[in-house]
Amino acid sequence: MTRALLLLVALAAPGAMALPFERTETREPCAAFEALRRPFFGDLHVHTALSLDASTQDTRNRPRDAYRFARGEPMGIQPYDDAGVSQRTIRLGRPLDFIAVTDHAELFGEVRICETPGLPGHDSSTCRLYRWLPRFAFYVINGDSIGADEPTRYAFCGPHARICLDAAREPWQEVRDAAEAAYDRTSACRFTSFVGYEWSLSPGTANLHRNVIFRNAVVPDLPVSSLDARTPEALWAQLQTACLDGNAGCDVLAIPHNSNLSAGGMFRVEGAGVPPLTVEAARRRATMEPLVEVMQHKGDSECITGLDTTDEACGFEKLPYDRFGGKYYTPLRFAPQRGSFIREALGTGLAVGARVGANPLAVGFVGGTDTHIAAPGLVDEEAHPGHGGASTALRHQGPVLPDDVEYNPGGLTVLWAEENSRDALFAAMRRREAYATSGPRMVVRVFGGWDVAPDACDDPAFATRGYAAGVPMGGVLPPAPSPGLAPRFAVSALRDAGTAARPGGRLERLQVVKVWLDGGAPREQVIDVAGHAGDAGTVDWHTCAPSGRGADALCTVWTDPAFDARAPAAYYVRVLEGPSCRWNAYVCNTNGVDCEKQSTVAAGLASCCDDAVPKTIQERAWTSPIWYTPISPAR
Repeated sequence: MTRALLLLVALAAPGAMALPFERTETREPCAAFEALRRPFFGDLHVHTALSLDASTQDTRNRPRDAYRFARGEPMGIQPYDDAGVSQRTIRLGRPLDFIAVTDHAELFGEVRICETPGLPGHDSSTCRLYRWLPRFAFYVINGDSIGADEPTRYAFCGPHARICLDAAREPWQEVRDAAEAAYDRTSACRFTSFVGYEWSLSPGTANLHRNVIFRNAVVPDLPVSSLDARTPEALWAQLQTACLDGNAGCDVLAIPHNSNLSAGGMFRVEGAGVPPLTVEAARRRATMEPLVEVMQHKGDSECITGLDTTDEACGFEKLPYDRFGGKYYTPLRFAPQRGSFIREALGTGLAVGARVGANPLAVGFVGGTDTHIAAPGLVDEEAHPGHGGASTALRHQGPVLPDDVEYNPGGLTVLWAEENSRDALFAAMRRREAYATSGPRMVVRVFGGWDVAPDACDDPAFATRGYAAGVPMGGVLPPAPSPGLAPRFAVSALRDAGTAARPGGRLERLQVVKVWLDGGAPREQVIDVAGHAGDAGTVDWHTCAPSGRGADALCTVWTDPAFDARAPAAYYVRVLEGPSCRWNAYVCNTNGVDCEKQSTVAAGLASCCDDAVPKTIQERAWTSPIWYTPISPAR
C-alpha cells in the first residue's frame, strides 16, 4: 500500500485527529468529514448595494441579504414601490454551500458619504448627481477613479482622502459582520462565508479586476483597492504587507475574473509597464493568483473560435467586444483579441516557465455569477431576471428581455474538500482542486499519474485509487518513475441530479484539452475521450423539449498517445451536456412570440426572431488542469 493511500486510510478511520489542512480559526469540528473529499458548490463573485454599479440602480439588498439568499431564503428585487417595498421575489432553487460577497472596494467611502445625510461631502455636486441621475453618475464617478490613468479623489475626501477612507470603514465592517453572521461554526457545517472584495482596475475600460478572498476573519483594516494599488503587482505587494506579513493569522488569494473583457491585458507577464519577470516574480504571481474565473454573467473566457483556436466548442457565450466600453462602440473597433483567453494563457505560462524556471500562469478554474442584485448562484436559464451591473439596468416592465441578450446567468465554482469550512475550502482553492460550471451541478473528478489503473472506472474505490496513484485536478505530475511512460488520466462525470421538478441535463461527452510546448511554442489539441458529438441529440427552442438520450454518467481512463517527456504540458477536462434552451428562448416562449406573426413580436423582443442570436446553449464544466514539467538533468 502506498504512503498516500495509507494516509487516506488513516484519515478515514473513526476518531482520526490529523487534518490534511491547517485549522486557523476557532470552530466546532464538522460532523461530516470525508477524507476522500466531496464537491461543494458556491459563488465567489457577488455584488450588493455596497457596490457603486449596483447601488445606483440595480438593488437595495445588502451583504446579509446575499448570504440569506444563498442559503435558500427568498429575497425581493426590483421593481420597488414608492415605499421601497419589492414587488418581485426570487428564491434559489437549491441552496449553495459557500459564497463570498465581493463588492467593489474603490468607492466604499464615497458611496456611504453620498447616501448618508450629515457626512462631509453629502451635499457635494458629485453626491447630488449620484442621487438624482444614478446611471449617469456611475459613468462619471468610475471615469474619475478606476478607469482613469491618474485617478483622483474628490475634494470632499479631504487631505490624503482621509474622510473617504474613514467612511469606508463602516461598509467594510458590514461586509465582515455579514460574513461572520452567515458562517455556520457549528458541527453541522451547513454554510461557509468568505470575507472578500473586488479590486477593480479598469484602464481604458479594460477589465483587469481581481476578486480578493480571505481565508478567515483576520483581514486588513481596509481593503487594498485599485486607488491604492495601480497594478496587479502592486496589489500583490500590498496584500503581502497588509495581510500575509503584517497581520498574524491573515491569509489571502486573488482571482482574476472576466478576462474576455481585459482587452488582451489580463495575462500579460512581460512587456511595457510590467516589471522584469524573474523566477521570484513568477512564483509570487502563481502563489497570489492560483485560480482564474472562466465563466460568469459577462461570458466565457476559456477560448474563442477563429482567434486562438479552431475548436468549435470555443464559440460558447462570447461577447463581440473586448472591454467594458466596447459595448457602446462598433464591435469591429473593439473586437475580441489575443491575450484575453485562458487557454492561450496556459500556453504562455508553459513557455515562460520553461524559460525563467517557474510558471506564473499555472491557474485553476472557477466560475461565478458577478450578480449585482445580491443573488449568488442564480444560474438557471429559465426565469433569469438579469444580474444588473455597470453595463445594463434591470428591466422587468412589459414584454422585454430582462438582460442584454449577449449576457447569461453566470456560472458556479466547485471545490473538492474534506468538509464545508473556511480552512478546508480555502485549502482546496490553494491546491486548485476546483472546477467551474456554466450553471449546472454536474460532479466531475480527474486524476492523473503514471500508475493510474486502466480499470479505474470499474472500481468503487475510484477516488481512493486516484489519490494513491496520481494527483487530482490542479496538481502537478511527479517525475516519471521510468523512461518511456506516458501519463494516464482517470476522468469521471455525473450529470446534474437536478430536482424532481427540474432534472438536470444529460451528458454528451468528455474532452481532454491538452496544451503543450513544441519547439518552445505553445500548441493545443482537443480530444473526445468519452461519448460523442450529438449523443445527447438536439433541442427545439420553441418548446425546449430535448431529443436524444445522452448519459447519466461518463467515465474513462485516457493515456496521452503523443506524450513527449521533454515538453511541458497542461491537461484539463471539459464536460459537455446535451443542448438545452438558452434563457432568452424561455422569455420568447413565455411571451408567446411567433416569428411568423409580427403582431406577437413586441419591440423589446425583436431578438427572438433574429437568427444571429443563439436560442440554445450547451452547458458545460471545466476542470483545473494537471501540469507536467520535465526535470532537466542539471536540476
